[in-house]
Amino acid sequence: MDMEKVLKDAVLCLPIRGEHGDEVLLAKKTRAIGAGLLNGYGGGIEKGETPEMAMLRELEQESGIIAHPNALTKIAVVDFHNTKTDGEMFRCRVHTYVLTGWHGEAEPTEEMIEPAWYPVDALPFDRMMLADKHWMPIALAASAPIYVQAWYGPKRQTLLRTVEISALPKGLL
Repeated sequence: MDMEKVLKDAVLCLPIRGEHGDEVLLAKKTRAIGAGLLNGYGGGIEKGETPEMAMLRELEQESGIIAHPNALTKIAVVDFHNTKTDGEMFRCRVHTYVLTGWHGEAEPTEEMIEPAWYPVDALPFDRMMLADKHWMPIALAASAPIYVQAWYGPKRQTLLRTVEISALPKGLL
C-alpha cells in the first residue's frame, strides 16, 4: 500500500524580522514531506480555504504565532513536481508568504520543533530541502513575487532538473 503523502495545494510562511527583514524563522519538521529538515511553517489548503486563510491556520497550529493578516506578503508560487517511488508524478503548488507582524513567540509543536531565527544572507541550506537554496534567497530579496518550478526525484532526495525561476504570472497571484 502506497503511504507517500500527495499534497497538491499548500502554503508556506516565512516570518521575518529586523529593520530590513534580516532574519527568518525556521523550525525542524518532525513528519511528512521534509521530516528532519528546517523549513518555514505551512501545510495543505483545506476545502473552502483561501491560501491566506490556510497560512494563518497552519502558522498558529505549528508555532502558536498569531499573524496579523495585513502583515502578509506573497513572495512566490512554487510548483514542486514530485516523483513518487512508483514513478507516478504529481504537482504540489505552494503559495509562499513572508510575515512581518504577529502576536506571540514561536513554540515547539508536534509538527515543528527547535524554532530559531537565521540570517537571511546565511540560511542553513545544508539542513533544508534541496530546491530551497535555488529559489528562497531570490524570493526573499525580490521586489515582486516570483514563480518557481522544481522537479524532485523519489522521496525528494534529488533534483531532476534545474530549478526554474521567473516573474509570477498575474493569474497565479
